[in-house]
This record gives sequence, C-alpha cells and structure tokens, in this order.
Amino acid sequence: MGSLVPTGSTLIHQVCSIAAEAGAIINSFVPISGVVEYDLKHDMSPVTKADKAANDHIVTALKRIQPGAVIVAEESVESMEAIKNVSEPFWLVDPLDGTKEFIAGRDEFTVNIALIVHRKPQLGVIYLPAQDCIYWGENGVGAFRASGGENPIQISTRPIPPAGPTAVGSRSHSNAATEEWLSQQKIRDFQAAGSSLKFCKVAEGSADIYPRFGRTMEWDIAAGHAILAAAGGRIRTITGERLRYGKPGFENPNFLADGG
Repeated sequence: MGSLVPTGSTLIHQVCSIAAEAGAIINSFVPISGVVEYDLKHDMSPVTKADKAANDHIVTALKRIQPGAVIVAEESVESMEAIKNVSEPFWLVDPLDGTKEFIAGRDEFTVNIALIVHRKPQLGVIYLPAQDCIYWGENGVGAFRASGGENPIQISTRPIPPAGPTAVGSRSHSNAATEEWLSQQKIRDFQAAGSSLKFCKVAEGSADIYPRFGRTMEWDIAAGHAILAAAGGRIRTITGERLRYGKPGFENPNFLADGG
C-alpha cells in the first residue's frame, strides 16, 4: 500500500497500516510454484502458514497501540475466552478471509480488522493484498477506498436501480438455501466474489444485496459490517433484527446485507 493517509481518526490510520503490513506478510507466503500448502482445522476449513503469521502480527500490533486490548482473532484459539464483558470495546480479527481463494491463486482474499463498541462495529478495515486495495469505514465519518497508493475516494451505497438489484454471493460457499432465496427475488444480476469483498461491493454501490445463508463467525463479517454501515448500508438477520457482536460462540445467524 502506498503512503495512504486515511480520512478519520488516528486509530483508523493505524489500523489501515497494520492491515497493509499483514497483507505484505501474506504475500510473502505465495510460493513461486503457485502451490500453497495448508492444513485442515477441526471444522475442516483450510489454514495456511500465512493465516497464522498475519494473525500473530495483527494481534501484536493492536496490543502495541492499545495495551490491554481485548482481541478475538480467528487463528488465536485462546482468544475465544477473552471477552469478560461484551459491553466493553473489543477487536475482531480475521487475518486471512478467503483462504480458499488464496490457496486457489485468486486475488480476492482479505485482511479484516474491526473494533466493536457497545456490541456494534465502530470502525473496520478490509485490505486485499493481491490487489493492493484497501477499504475502511468509521462510524460518523464515512467509508473510503484506495488502490495502489492513490488518493482515497469516499464510497457509498446506491439506490436500487429501476431494472432491479444486483446480488453478490459467495464463490466458495453457495448452497441450496441461498439459491432458493435468490430465485424468489427479482434479481437483475448476480456477481460471485470471495471473502469479505462482498460487503465492499455493496458498500461502493457495485452491488445491492448480499444474502448469507450458512455458517459465519463474527470476525468474518465485522469489518465488512463497519464499512457497509459507514457507507449507508446495513446488515439484518433474516427476521429483520440487527446483528450484535460478542454473542456466545461468536457465530452469526443467517443475514442480509444491503444498501439500506
């Protein structure tokens, strides 16, 4: 990432830098052969050395700028017991979302860091290491995107086009429930995307709705939620309730993310 100075607080600037540093670490693990070695976790999802190295860097860096910070990170098992009081601020970290994209050699994997305050996203950063593109959003400030060191541009969701909405969905995790829901809507177009990039597409107005029927964890969506909310969008459960963070087990219900 270039000499980017984000719009917003000093903290969001620091978090953008941490995400970019983690992205550089991830990129350093891309072998010349293009074949990425990985292990399987208990839930049979893949994990690589890049996941773990980026995770360690982010956790260490957040503790450096906020000593005593409560951090729940995907690759830090011990962090699952870290939250004693969910009304207090805490961080949610997914160091490499879209590990399957990373292993497959695609460019849609992301670094995700979010700060949760009063069980809602206060700020979030998503960095795409392979594209050198970063998104960030902060409550009360707005949402922004920058690529390759270019000046940041503010992004926002769009009204539903007269021809109908564009939906975005998972490239690696589609299922029958999602297909059924889409078939019942008047969707004009569908885009497949990996990782938390789907939230960014809705936030920047290149898509209108992201339905998710399937297992996700809080660290998978918190940064995207922060960016989407700062861009004018929202995430609701299928029954229309707001998402809250710090839930027991950190697992999310099915949800719809849209432009608001």
